[in-house]
Amino acid sequence: MKISEIKDILNAEVICGEEYLDRDARSAFGSDLMSDVLAFAKEQSLLLTGLVNPQAIRTALMLDMPCVVFVRAKKLSEEVISLAKESGMVVLSTDLRMFETCGKLYAKGLKGSGEVDE
Repeated sequence: MKISEIKDILNAEVICGEEYLDRDARSAFGSDLMSDVLAFAKEQSLLLTGLVNPQAIRTALMLDMPCVVFVRAKKLSEEVISLAKESGMVVLSTDLRMFETCGKLYAKGLKGSGEVDE
């Protein structure tokens, strides 16, 4: 699914990386525990999280994730935004809670990270 579609489904704000909205996300993984993301998420997944620190961006980079969506209208520090910009990553922010975010994307056909083949 194109990140631009994800943005529209979630009525999300683009924090950075607008020039990369045509990239694809193969699946999604939602968690505030970056150790779970590293252990269970697949590469090229979309990361959904409420954890607003640089570790969320670094974790996404390690798994070659094209986009991080911050849920619950979390406010990001300049450090987080700068790291994402330097890395060429799309960062979105949505007012939705994690459960609603996952549900909307799943209903539109984006599978969970455990449901796709590598």
